[in-house]
Amino acid sequence: MSNVATDAPVRQSFARDLVALTKPRIISLLLVTTIAPMYVAGSPAWTLVLAVFIGGYLMAGGANAVNMYMDRDIDTEMARTKLRPIPSGRMHAEAVLAFGVLCATTATFLLAHVANVLTAALALGGFYTYVFIYTRWLKRSSPQNIVIGGAAGAFPPLVGWASVTGSIDLLAIYLFLIIFYWTPPHFWALALNKQRDYNKAGVPMAPLVWGERETMRNMLWYTLILLPLTVLPVAFGALGIPYLVAALLLGGWLLVGVIRVLRAEDFVKPAWSVYKYSLLYLALLFAAMVVDRALV
Repeated sequence: MSNVATDAPVRQSFARDLVALTKPRIISLLLVTTIAPMYVAGSPAWTLVLAVFIGGYLMAGGANAVNMYMDRDIDTEMARTKLRPIPSGRMHAEAVLAFGVLCATTATFLLAHVANVLTAALALGGFYTYVFIYTRWLKRSSPQNIVIGGAAGAFPPLVGWASVTGSIDLLAIYLFLIIFYWTPPHFWALALNKQRDYNKAGVPMAPLVWGERETMRNMLWYTLILLPLTVLPVAFGALGIPYLVAALLLGGWLLVGVIRVLRAEDFVKPAWSVYKYSLLYLALLFAAMVVDRALV
């Protein structure tokens, strides 16, 4: 009985670590930006939505696990990452790598079989962009790491769109660009408040290389590009007035938040507010697209 009682918590802890490797909080937003475009593109069957949901989770989770494998040396240096399964000693690095590759392989097969090869290829493209272009190359070498490497997070709308239509059209590209330009102000708001961690780990995030004020100004420029980009689908008739109103209101509040960061003497609280709101902003923006299409 004692062995059974002892084994149960161990199994539960191992299961929690496997889930932690996938970074479920981050994936939840990626799944919103994957599933919502499916309903913008058409009327997908629930079986396809379920398959894309599972495949998208496995692909993104696999990328996150491989990211933890590659970053295991610097994760020990940062307060927010030192309790992850590898640096804490709860899991072996090779096991984490194998888990990540297994997740990505399973996702590729599932998406190709249930959706189509284009969907699987796009999802795999996001995986490789995140693992090799961002994590392996840019993260430790350039303050542009988030700008270029952030493209990995913009693949989900393409995956969702392709799963329904079997192709990529102009609106899908706009959805990609929306996330691409959303990523820098979103992540730099976090980086402003995590400079000590990044400096300790030797990661050249923008605030450490460009300085805080220049980073804030870049946040503003990307936001000013993002906002008109979000309303362009209305200009060519892909989305309508309900979406336009939502995009203007949501974007206006994001812009106000970024300006507050730029003007604040102490940017800590305003930057945290922008970071948290930017997560809600993107989710609501994509939800507004679905509602707009449903009202047509």
